[in-house]
Parts: sequence; C-alpha cells; structure tokens
Amino acid sequence: MMRVCLILLWTMIVVQLHVPQGKAVQVFPPVNFTLTVSALARVLLRWKPNPNQEQKNYTIRYDVKILAPVSEEYDTKKTHSFQTAALHNGFSAHIRTLLFHNGLQMTSDWVAAELQPPPGAANTAVTNLSCATQFTIFSTVSLHCTWLPGKGAPEDTKYFLFYRYETCTEECQDYIKDKWNRNIECRFSVTHIIPDEIDKLIVIHINGSSKYAAIRPFQQLFNQNAIEKVNVPRNVSVFLEQNDLLATWEKPISPFSKECFEYEFYLINLKTGNEQIWNTYSNEFRLRIDVTCKYSIQIRANHHICCRRGFWSDWSEILYVGENKQENFIAWILAVLCVSMCATIVLVGIICKIVLPKKTRTILRASL
Repeated sequence: MMRVCLILLWTMIVVQLHVPQGKAVQVFPPVNFTLTVSALARVLLRWKPNPNQEQKNYTIRYDVKILAPVSEEYDTKKTHSFQTAALHNGFSAHIRTLLFHNGLQMTSDWVAAELQPPPGAANTAVTNLSCATQFTIFSTVSLHCTWLPGKGAPEDTKYFLFYRYETCTEECQDYIKDKWNRNIECRFSVTHIIPDEIDKLIVIHINGSSKYAAIRPFQQLFNQNAIEKVNVPRNVSVFLEQNDLLATWEKPISPFSKECFEYEFYLINLKTGNEQIWNTYSNEFRLRIDVTCKYSIQIRANHHICCRRGFWSDWSEILYVGENKQENFIAWILAVLCVSMCATIVLVGIICKIVLPKKTRTILRASL
C-alpha cells in the first residue's frame, strides 16, 4: 500500500513540474508582414520571426491564410511565400505563428496585410476576355485573345495587353480594332509558352488609357492546357471493307504522345440524313454500315489523360464513302426508258413500211 502511495505522489509531482512550463510558453505573431507585387499577378509575402519568440526545443512554422481574391490556407517554415493571383480587385492575407512542442500545437494571434485595388473608373475595364493557344508546325505556341471594351470606357480608350509566363512578360504588338479604333483583339504568333508543360499558368493583364477617364486594369489567369486549341487530326482516310466502314488517322501536331488524345467521329448518312457522333481513344474506327448509302465523315481531337482538356480542334475535311443505290436505280430506269423509246420508234418505222401502200409512203416521203 505504501508503494502505491509513493508512486501516486511521484506522478503528481512530475505533472505539477510540467504543467507550469507548458503554461509559461508564449507564442508571438510574426513581425514586419508585407505584401509586394513582384511581377504581373504575382505577390511576395514576407515577414520576420518575432524577436521575443523563444526558439529553444520548439518547432516553429507559419500559418498563411489568403483571404482575397481567392481563399487559401497553408503552412510553411519559410519566412516568405509567393502567390499568383489576379490583383485588379486587390489582395489580402493573414499570418500567424505555429509553435509545436511535445506533440502539442500552439498558435499566436493573426497579423494582416492588404493590397488595395489599382485606381480606375468603374466599368472601364475590359470584359469577356477569352484566350486560346495553339501548337504550331514550328514547335512554338501562338496566343490569341479577344475582349470587349468596358461599358463605361470612353470612345478614345486605348487598351494594351501583356502576358506573363513564368518569368517572361511580353506586350502585344499585333492588335485588331473596333469601329472606334479601340484594341479588342491581340495575336502573338510566337510566345515563350513551353508547349509540353502541364498546368502552368498564363497571366493576361490588360490596362488602358484615355483623356477622359482613368481606365481600370484587368487580370485573368489561364491554365495553359485548358485554353489550348488542339490541332486537327492528320492523314485521315476512310474506305469500305465489305460491309464495314474503316477510318484511320494520325494524332494532331503536338508534343504529347498519341495516348494523350480523344476523338469525336462524326458520320452523316446522306441518304437518310441521320447524324451520329462517337467518342474514341484510338487512331482508327470501324463501323458496320448500310452499303446502299453514301456517308460523309469528319474527325476532331482534344486532350485526354495527360493534361487538362482544351478546346476541341476544328473538324477535319469532309470525306465521303459509298454511294446511294437509289440514284443508280433511277439512272438505270432512265436508260431503260431511252432504249425503249428508240426501239419503239424503230418498230413503228418498220410497221409503216410494211403496212402502208406504196403511194402513201411516197406522200409521206414527200412530206418529209
């Protein structure tokens, strides 16, 4: 009994020794938290450890919470972090210290920082921004963007487009204008976009100028694979193999392998007008058809598996296979009718020669 009491007493002493130490630990928030725009749509978050924070025997990390424009939360052991985000509506974030000790986590208060939206009159920023990339035969990537002027933008507004990919930023030099001479479309025949990258972001930034109003800038982020206009399948061929239609083709011009594509096979029965579309993931397609009908065939492609789906390619050129038997039947009937008419005329001539008297024949010849 005495031994049990001694054990309980020793346990209480150990607990009492540890509890005050745990309560004595104080967690301080980071200091000098700042937000800096380091590139188009790129923010550098930077802070310093609190000088009052105890470091011995503790693991310290930082909890970062992005509030706007898109909510996100993560932790890091570094004292800086980069974020890519559209900044035309501003940017705000909170940060706090996380302290870990003996399996316990303790947190400090939050500290906040904010970037204000850039200046500009309401409704002067562009709207309906749409962009597409395309892999070219020269193994480069082109970029094409269109937009609409803001409803509040004066007629003299000049818009200017920039794109950023990784560390490269480039301004558009090839614009198409509307009837008020405002830029509403931009083309880059060659860009610094790397064609075989997966899920990298393309930043589009459009600002403007006017004599009558401050034009509000606009930014949008695009996944490079999601806006790729896939090229048309190559070397499409179709033929009949007994009662089967067989189509073969090669993958589009692309840095991705043939396993990375899906296809739509578009078939029209020109005799009945029936239209059908099939999906396939191979480079050939076989289908049992009515050989008495004529068909038109087209194929288009899109990404599959390897990366995010982009824009469907244009349809391939129309190819035809088979012929409508009804058309041949009509031609056969016309030929039979023609032969029959000729035979009838010959027969009538023979009958007239045999039956009619000589004098009548003479009169007929004279009349002819």
